[in-house]
Amino acid sequence: MKGDDISDRLLEFAVRIIKLVDALPNTLVGRHIGGQVLRSGTSPGANYEEARGAESKADFVHKLGIVLKELSETRYWLKLLIKSKLIPSKRIESVFSEADELCKIIGKSVITAKKKQRRSGR
Repeated sequence: MKGDDISDRLLEFAVRIIKLVDALPNTLVGRHIGGQVLRSGTSPGANYEEARGAESKADFVHKLGIVLKELSETRYWLKLLIKSKLIPSKRIESVFSEADELCKIIGKSVITAKKKQRRSGR
């Protein structure tokens, strides 16, 4: 995938996260988990844009790693929402699948970027 394609997917993912969080119940638990999902689920896109403007290969790898960490955290919170049944799992499943796919894409990108970084000696 090209950078713009991934950027667009991360932006769309953030929009889906916003809509999901908006559907959570206005309870102590709903607000807590919602805040966590909102933070971790909307940050990968911004962090990816930072990675695209990285000052070095090492900086790119580091920032891409942050994208992966945030996506992985989002997957955790989505799993918790599914298990806790705060909202119907059908509402979450496609967002979870997208988080999973994005983790795989970014994970492969991190591996590739690290190999290129080692080859260049930086």
